[in-house]
Amino acid sequence: MNSLKFNPEIPITALVYTDSVAADRALRDIAVELMEDGYRLAGLVQINTPRPGRSRCDMLLEELAGGEHLGISQDRGPEARGCALDLGQLVAAMQKVRASLDQRPDLVILNKFGKTEAEGGGFRPLIADAIEAGLPMLIGVPWRNIESWRLFAGPLSRELHLETFEKPAAGQSLRAHWGLDLPKPESLCGWSAAG
Repeated sequence: MNSLKFNPEIPITALVYTDSVAADRALRDIAVELMEDGYRLAGLVQINTPRPGRSRCDMLLEELAGGEHLGISQDRGPEARGCALDLGQLVAAMQKVRASLDQRPDLVILNKFGKTEAEGGGFRPLIADAIEAGLPMLIGVPWRNIESWRLFAGPLSRELHLETFEKPAAGQSLRAHWGLDLPKPESLCGWSAAG
């Protein structure tokens, strides 16, 4: 079984997908499950909560270390039919995650290596900071960006393909189903689940 135990040679697991809603749900479910089991997380997962009178592309992220919800899309009003990333809000979200890396989380989760990252911006510096800090990472990568991702991450990443996995049976851990188990929290960095 594959594992997210720290491997300095392959510290990143890329969850490759075509269905963005399913990928957002999977990343959030894994984050919730790990936090419930006492793991310390850093990063951002997308929350897909429709707002009445708004387009479906409002981008709202949950910052995992503090639980804060952060909007990263420009508010273009209720009649808007397309999304526009607010780079200032994205940078502010990244700064919150960057500050949480000092706490030595057990895992960093990032919702997406998206268009901005494929073009050379976005989360790229944050990904580099996490790798430089020696932290394992789980990140969503849309198929349309896979070549840009492979050029960026190279041999530091392994790929799991979301659509090749069947839904886990009831009671089976999603992360265990995919081989995403971490070592017990108390064995990491001298931290224990009790304290």
